[in-house]
Amino acid sequence: MSSFLLIDIGNSRLKWASVDGKRNPIERDKKLWDHSGAIDTKLLGSKEHRDELAHYIFNTIPAPSAIGLCSVAAESAVQQLSELLQPWRHCPQFRLVGNSSYPSLRTQYQNTHTLGADRWAALIAARHLSNDNTLVISAGTATTIDFLGGNGMHYGGWILPGLGLMRQSLLQHTAGLDVASLHQQSSGIGLDTASAIDEGSRLAHLGAIQEAMNFAKQHHQIITRVWIDGGNTNIVFDDLIRKQIPVEKMPGLVLRGLWAWLNTQVTAN
Repeated sequence: MSSFLLIDIGNSRLKWASVDGKRNPIERDKKLWDHSGAIDTKLLGSKEHRDELAHYIFNTIPAPSAIGLCSVAAESAVQQLSELLQPWRHCPQFRLVGNSSYPSLRTQYQNTHTLGADRWAALIAARHLSNDNTLVISAGTATTIDFLGGNGMHYGGWILPGLGLMRQSLLQHTAGLDVASLHQQSSGIGLDTASAIDEGSRLAHLGAIQEAMNFAKQHHQIITRVWIDGGNTNIVFDDLIRKQIPVEKMPGLVLRGLWAWLNTQVTAN
């Protein structure tokens, strides 16, 4: 049986999954991944934690037929991962970057090498999932919003600080603030400092997404589908639902796109 190991090294988290190579990345089955896990990316810098991760992976999954990787972390993290995977060094490895080609998907990005590999992977997944005019949202450390036309053209996107980063910035640069973590439920307006920061951060995200939809409409592309993934998905999702925006959660969007792209590489080689 062919199997793939998929690895996404983000700024905050490293996420991985092993999959049956014969399955389809667009399946909605909750058991799509045979095995999966995540660790803080910074822990790759610790030999002890690398050894723990290696021990878990090597004792949990068989040697894969191919390994797919994408990363937006420092190159040192990729090197540390490479050292971790030394026992499988003879396994074919493929790295997705911002200018990797994928059938029926193009981008208007002027310098494709500056397009984050995670954003490109998420766009590949979105293209694989549907042919609709789509917004692809990753709500993580940073929040990215990408506009993908039903014709397969990535028209560009928007990047703003994530919900947590907005709060951290205020706490670090404004005296006298001491607020709790983000609340899941929104009242729409802040009635104290903590809730005002919460509501302001959420409103900034909601406004950015609505403006992205307006931009598409002004360019004669009505957005009919919105995919969202990332650590802040639940909060942003709830706010979008209240505004009746057609949003769907798609867990593992980056890994799904990496998988779809890896399929093309394995076939070509």
